[in-house]
Amino acid sequence: MPSHSLTEPARSGRPRSAAADAAILEATRASLVDLGWSKLTMGDVASRAGVAKTTLYRRWAGKNELVVDAVAVLFDELELPDLGSLTADVQAVVLQFAALLERPETRTALMAVVAESTRDEALRDRIRNSIVARQKRLVLQGRERAQRRGELPVEPDAEVAARTADLIFDVIAGAVVHRALVSAEPVDADWARRFTLLLLKGLGPVSSEAGSGKALSRQKPGGSV
Repeated sequence: MPSHSLTEPARSGRPRSAAADAAILEATRASLVDLGWSKLTMGDVASRAGVAKTTLYRRWAGKNELVVDAVAVLFDELELPDLGSLTADVQAVVLQFAALLERPETRTALMAVVAESTRDEALRDRIRNSIVARQKRLVLQGRERAQRRGELPVEPDAEVAARTADLIFDVIAGAVVHRALVSAEPVDADWARRFTLLLLKGLGPVSSEAGSGKALSRQKPGGSV
């Protein structure tokens, strides 16, 4: 997995400790689960991580930045498997994403930063850059692989291709997060299969399970839209 910079560029002086960073981010997630957003403090995180509070402030300007980075490293665990087809790849990454959201530290941290970001534009930007932009790598990898297989057409216009990638990411991430965290319904293998079928085939009849096989367009009265 490619490494990602979690914070601002390194400053001169004593090198940062990767072990200390990992301990701080883990302590941040534990604090969120135990205390919630409103009660989490930099002091509590420092105490749990076994570092001085000044160590935190040398790395992160405040709680918002720290929590976003604590969430971001969890999403960096996601990988797109190569199972031989776009359908299988999408189903697998959906289930992997759902399993990540089942973890208390992920669920609590993500919901906390999203809720707080509704009042903080800078926090929204950090979420967009540190989580959303980084995870679009999965869409880009999957689309490129599917294009090589001949499963998807190549989009020669870079701007159009970028908008398509944004839309794919929004649809998949939005559906899984809503199902798992808002509706609190299971994202199991059957749901992942049906979701992937809808994503790749659209709303028309996609299998013999469609009953009579009549298209939705045939059922529209008087040619209505």
